[in-house]
Amino acid sequence: MSFRLSCPSCGPRDVNEFAYGGELAARPQERPDVRELGSYLYFRANVAGVQREWWFHRLGCELWFQAERDTRTNEVLRTDACVSETQAPLADGPVEPADAAIPPEPAV
Repeated sequence: MSFRLSCPSCGPRDVNEFAYGGELAARPQERPDVRELGSYLYFRANVAGVQREWWFHRLGCELWFQAERDTRTNEVLRTDACVSETQAPLADGPVEPADAAIPPEPAV
């Protein structure tokens, strides 16, 4: 199903110009346990209704932004640009051990 998504920078475009980045989720606090980390990485609310999501304008300005969308109808209610780089999803690349969210010892 195709719909139009409004990029905060470029205006309304076909959704095929964008990459879906997932629903907005609160990051775990410092040094989460394995259960918290697993929930953050793999479980989503997947609501039937309005939810906030990350989108990336891959064929345009390459901006990460958030959209409020009704998942039942694909109606986009609003879009907002990120105000800082810390709001964007993590880029691909190596993660330093000090920054890793995985505990040093495996849980038994």
